[in-house]
Amino acid sequence: MHTVRGGLHPQTMDSDTVGPANKSQFSPSTFWLMGIPGLEHLHVWIGIPFCSMYIVAVMGNVTILAVVRAERSLHEPMFFFLCMLSVTDLVLSTSTLPRMLCLFWMGTHDIALDACLAQMFFIHSFTAMESGFFLAMAVDRYVAICDPLRHATILTHSCIAKMGVAVVLRGVGFFSPHPILLKQLPYCRTRIIAHTYCEFMAVVKLACVDTGATKRYSLSVASVIGSCDGFFIALSYVLILRAVFRLPSREASLKALGTCGSHVCVILVFYSTAVFTFLTHRFGHNVAPQVHIFIANMYLLVPPFLNPIVYGIRTKKIREYVLSFLAIKVS
Repeated sequence: MHTVRGGLHPQTMDSDTVGPANKSQFSPSTFWLMGIPGLEHLHVWIGIPFCSMYIVAVMGNVTILAVVRAERSLHEPMFFFLCMLSVTDLVLSTSTLPRMLCLFWMGTHDIALDACLAQMFFIHSFTAMESGFFLAMAVDRYVAICDPLRHATILTHSCIAKMGVAVVLRGVGFFSPHPILLKQLPYCRTRIIAHTYCEFMAVVKLACVDTGATKRYSLSVASVIGSCDGFFIALSYVLILRAVFRLPSREASLKALGTCGSHVCVILVFYSTAVFTFLTHRFGHNVAPQVHIFIANMYLLVPPFLNPIVYGIRTKKIREYVLSFLAIKVS
């Protein structure tokens, strides 16, 4: 039997058995984040790679934003979308990692209801935005490879801005109801969230009323957005591959495949972890909670960590600018 603060098992805790030090977690405005059930003794060690990934994610994405802003030759559709993705990654990782590390390293389990709902909103809305920006980047690559002569006229600055605004409004619009709905629910059961952050399904299970409609709304929105974006991303890359294999130059074909291949790897990591999390909520009742929570964390940490590495280091213009800047500083 695993224990939490005070030596009590979460399922046996109630307002009569908890001491004064722990009463705050049962306040109407407070929840208690457990972390990774069964792995509490490893929280300190788990926090080390998580923190390392967060540092790389922040430094990498900030570098991309700074380089694109400073270098006018990078003011192209691909790099504008990359900047949007970097901002999304920064918000997504910062909304979860610092709070998670406080839990792992300082044992700070309490989280206010409003802070919990705000974190939930940022996680779900910015995850949807990330998916949308992956689609926008896939469209950009499709136009650049399949119709290069019209690339500049199709993806104008105005068109790019409209696509970015549409992705943001979609994320905010579809997931704003989440915190509003959960704010209205009565929580008369335990207030212990068996997770490392305020994940929607983990919180909604704590309500003492029927939440079937709320769960269906969340799963439906996530599945529609994910499946539509995934379908059009896959279609874009199928058309790209068809165009690449028709190129007369083998060198040009390999270059295009190399660029698209790295992009596809990042997208596959994002969608594979997202699909696993979705299917676990829907069907995977026998999946160990440690596995589910660990994959859910990877779902939020790995894309912000990988995106600047894949899109930044493997992009020649960004790589050359950073290397030239470092050379100037060293000299």
